[in-house]
Amino acid sequence: MDEQAILTCMEIITNTGSAKSSYIEAIHEAKKGGFEQAEAKMNEGDEFYAKAHEVHTSMIQKEAGGEKTEFSLILMHAEDQMAGTEMAKVLATEVIDVYKKLLLEK
Repeated sequence: MDEQAILTCMEIITNTGSAKSSYIEAIHEAKKGGFEQAEAKMNEGDEFYAKAHEVHTSMIQKEAGGEKTEFSLILMHAEDQMAGTEMAKVLATEVIDVYKKLLLEK
């Protein structure tokens, strides 16, 4: 895998990691009753994830155009981080909804 491909994978990994952290921070805010802050953290996470998704889509488009991507452990890790981040968002949304019910329906 060439240096540019490694940097591209690292960009995906970095942005998905930041997105995942934001989603977890959103849960912590909701737990304290800070639902506006939780929403802001979710939006922040979405922005990081969108950056990762844009880079990922570019890689897919290049491969669809005939530019092969060499398989590597770092690429596999980037793909795994994207999938994990998608699940973190789904779970964060659900947990925040539960906290809203628990804390606002007292």
